[in-house]
Amino acid sequence: MCQVCHGKDGIAKLEEAPNLAGQKESYLVKALMDYKTGARQNEQMAVVASGLEDADIADVAAYYASIPFKVGP
Repeated sequence: MCQVCHGKDGIAKLEEAPNLAGQKESYLVKALMDYKTGARQNEQMAVVASGLEDADIADVAAYYASIPFKVGP
């Protein structure tokens, strides 16, 4: 599900979606947990996160955190 907006490579496919490649794993876990519990608000992310188990969240966070990225000019 994440790939639709954030891309398999972690580079967002939609202008309003953030890039996730190389983001800190702990940040991604917290953000997804916050969407799941409602502490963080975004209609699309709430729907996605509500269907994720804690292990799924850990896996998604580890995956996107592991993608190398370059900052260019």
